[in-house]
Amino acid sequence: MQLAQTETLPLTGRFSAIAGVLRLAGSGDGFLAGRKRVLGTARLSRFTTMVRAASGWLSARPSDIFLAGRKDVLGTAPFSLFKTVARAAPGWLSARSPGFFLAGRRVAHGTALPFVDDSPTVRTAPGWLSAAQSDIFMSAAPVADGEYHLPVFPAEIAEWMAAGPDSFIIDGTLGGGGHSELFLKSGARVLGIDRDPEALAHAQRRLAGFGNRFSTWEGNYSQVCETPAIQSGDLADGLLLDLGVSSRQLDSAERGFSFQREGPLDMRMGPSSPRTAADVVNGWPEADLVKILFEFGEESRARKIAGEIVKRRATRPFQTTLDLADFIEKTIGRHGRTHPATKTFQAIRMAVNEELESLAAALDAAPAALKPGGKLLIITFHSLEDRMVKRFLKHRSTAFLDEPGWPEPRPNPDYQFRLLSRKAIAPTAGEISLNPRARSAKLRVAQLLAPTS
Repeated sequence: MQLAQTETLPLTGRFSAIAGVLRLAGSGDGFLAGRKRVLGTARLSRFTTMVRAASGWLSARPSDIFLAGRKDVLGTAPFSLFKTVARAAPGWLSARSPGFFLAGRRVAHGTALPFVDDSPTVRTAPGWLSAAQSDIFMSAAPVADGEYHLPVFPAEIAEWMAAGPDSFIIDGTLGGGGHSELFLKSGARVLGIDRDPEALAHAQRRLAGFGNRFSTWEGNYSQVCETPAIQSGDLADGLLLDLGVSSRQLDSAERGFSFQREGPLDMRMGPSSPRTAADVVNGWPEADLVKILFEFGEESRARKIAGEIVKRRATRPFQTTLDLADFIEKTIGRHGRTHPATKTFQAIRMAVNEELESLAAALDAAPAALKPGGKLLIITFHSLEDRMVKRFLKHRSTAFLDEPGWPEPRPNPDYQFRLLSRKAIAPTAGEISLNPRARSAKLRVAQLLAPTS
């Protein structure tokens, strides 16, 4: 069969995928994309076997180089004519017939390399496909030794904050110090706030070379106005809040955040948190458990999960993360790729660390921590946080309020900010391919107005 005569191969062709496992039967000379008109796939020319594919489908070219449609958007690229490696955005397969397949960041996705000569197939975390025809697996973004946390929106944060040698920036959620390093490299002074002593110690070591331009303060970002700098009247040119949990906290089994690793039911972001996850799971009344699962986790099966937790803990308290995760899976079953304990763990974590309460307090405190013209940048990772930030900024950036029954609009007494971007900024496909945890992130940006007389 010649490609000049056909554009697709049948579903039973030389490429077959079963239950997320791909076996490459050979170099082949065709492209499998199912229903062409629905998916919009097309052969680029009569003599070129390179094709574009809809998300989640296989794109392949059996000749020298593989490119998957719009290179800049998808992030796919050959490293050279002689290296058989390509990079793929989430849901895409990069392949080159003589060589290797690369499936994103190996550590993040849990892909492994048990290749043998007669079995060129591997299994990966849900939603990812790994395959190789040889005996080597390579990572597009290898995680360096000591990697603490990969910051999201690095380019956007640097652009919108526009820090310079005369700037004073407060990084309200210091984490691994990645964003702070961007500001310090621009010449700014930076105060890093975090309630996690481990994060503070890591950032201090990492950023020690910047001398006294970098300082830290242990505490909750909601207490930004209690820092010595603000107390002394040294207001900030910019305040960054990167909400959620750091990669280091998620990946450390001993911190108890992950339902995929055995660890204690802790989930505290810092020692100042008044309770642990074990306190919540084993001690809170059933009604309170239902409330946080439904409101914080947006879990539709909150009543069933909470009720079964209360029955089980009466005879044997929950002590570890996997104990709780496995119990939830047995209680409600597993459907689809998402682990059934995901929303429950999110809800418990938010309750333990009082995350929404902290965010509300930080939003109220932000205007007092910034000088006129100061920037407020907030990164959120789930809908509850983003709705809260969106509503706050919308209200505080509206000059006049109008209600039914009012004869005319009235000045808004809370009018303080100007939105620099009216819509939330989303990560690019390229960033998601390098840092999959950025896929749910949103960035909102505002600027404090000068007070009116």
